[in-house]
Amino acid sequence: MSESVKMPALGESVTEGTVSSWLKSVGDTVEVGEPLLEVATDKVDTEVPSPVAGTLLEIRVAEDETVEVGTVLAIVGDAAEAGSAPAAPAPASQEAEPEPTAPVAAAPAAPAAAAAAEPAAAPPSAAYVTPIVRKLARERGVDLATVTGTGIGGRIRKQDVEAAAAAQAEAQAASAPAPEAVPAPAAPATAPADAARRASATDGADLRGRTEKMSRLRRVISERMMASLQTSAQLTTVVEVDVTRVAALRARAKDEFLTRNGTKLTYLPFFVAAATEALKAHPKLNATISGDQVTYHDVEHIGIAVDTPRGLYVPVIKNAGDMNVPGLAKRINDLAARTRDNKVEAGELSGATFTITNTGSGGALFDTPIINQPEVAILGLGAITRQPRVVKDADGNEVIAVRSVCYLSLSYDHRLVDGADASRYLMTVKKRLEQGDFSGELGL
Repeated sequence: MSESVKMPALGESVTEGTVSSWLKSVGDTVEVGEPLLEVATDKVDTEVPSPVAGTLLEIRVAEDETVEVGTVLAIVGDAAEAGSAPAAPAPASQEAEPEPTAPVAAAPAAPAAAAAAEPAAAPPSAAYVTPIVRKLARERGVDLATVTGTGIGGRIRKQDVEAAAAAQAEAQAASAPAPEAVPAPAAPATAPADAARRASATDGADLRGRTEKMSRLRRVISERMMASLQTSAQLTTVVEVDVTRVAALRARAKDEFLTRNGTKLTYLPFFVAAATEALKAHPKLNATISGDQVTYHDVEHIGIAVDTPRGLYVPVIKNAGDMNVPGLAKRINDLAARTRDNKVEAGELSGATFTITNTGSGGALFDTPIINQPEVAILGLGAITRQPRVVKDADGNEVIAVRSVCYLSLSYDHRLVDGADASRYLMTVKKRLEQGDFSGELGL
């Protein structure tokens, strides 16, 4: 009996998906639960597993093709079922593949061919590699043919590549010759270049001179950003905040916090706590617009923009208004880590009522973020820097002191929110942060 593999519904509002890459070829044997292909939606990227053990008999949807949820992507069944048509051509929607004369790699033909010309060689036919893992292998200089996958069906995971890279580095260090009076020029000349290439890979330095099709995620982001700018009247208000007290509190509490909670205490949960509290006092900023209808939410679902190797995602902290700083820290760190590892669930990427983007993590002083529709505001967090400022001493005299300061930028929809509303909201956030009274939440 053959069974259809269909485009899954990856979220309540998701109606279609795009086939990113096929991990198996027609004729390959697969196990139950073994991933067959990768699909991408406007919410999440994921693998689609085989519902049964057997042979991949048909591929009905080609890579980069977008189809509705429920569309049959492939057929898996008994190899004998394909005997009546041994030389059947590929389906019309499938890209033709060359006939192999030997067992082929389980990764799609085109990526495998490209990889053969790069440091990351194609792995044995018993294993296969997702594009993300293949890219990581290239960046780390790992030959995938030497890596043993620990995933289902011999799947090579990111952890396998990391382990191979670490072992490779140790082996190179152990076998390195003692320094000579006149060192060979090749090593010092190439090592820094390779290191620079790997370090800059996430910034796109390896894209120089290339022309390629925009990824599904980038197309979705571009469409949403343009739609947002065309939908709402957006402008940005910026305030400066003195976070010296928060910085001192974090420095005093972070070691004990890590021991007690098992997660790092960054600055972000303090900002999220202050921003969320302010939404309760200024509900106009915690609203969404649909046509001529405005909904003022009675919960605070905070979207946190996360930069990943695949692009920008916004996982959502549901009911953030009910959490304290430790709870927010745990939730933020967990969501961010799973989003970067492509393990976040589709339901965790929707439902935000207000969004926060931490552009300061990259060193930016401030920016003018674009609203995440249908929300009416987004808060940008700038970099925290040490600056001289005029403050009052204990006697009320004005003095110059070095302070930790940052800028908060609020982009808002002028269809609903006026400048005065935005300023009042930002001043509430500013006051909460400058008071720095979070010690009770941290158990200090």
